[in-house]
Amino acid sequence: MRQSQAAVLERYRVVEGEFVTEPYEAGWAGEARWFVRVLEATSPGTRIVFTTQVSPDGLHWCDAEVPPQVAEGTGLSSWPVREFGQWLRIRGSVEGDAGSAKVLIYLTLKE
Repeated sequence: MRQSQAAVLERYRVVEGEFVTEPYEAGWAGEARWFVRVLEATSPGTRIVFTTQVSPDGLHWCDAEVPPQVAEGTGLSSWPVREFGQWLRIRGSVEGDAGSAKVLIYLTLKE
């Protein structure tokens, strides 16, 4: 039976400007999928860019070979990640003047 796991990395966090999520050790998994739910935004045009990052040790990070994902306004976004090594996190950027958003960020993993 394949193993799977879901982790809530950010819960009702208000993000603004540049931010990163908590890192998550996922070396045992063969595939991962991010789910980002934007619950509230300061305006309907608030735009958030999410970049998946990878790390061999949880300390030093680089962008994964995955296109950045963009969320505008509220809603749910999701994207897969493969061949990621040991650690995963998201680097994000809220664009716009004094823009902010309240988010939930989940990481699901499978063997």
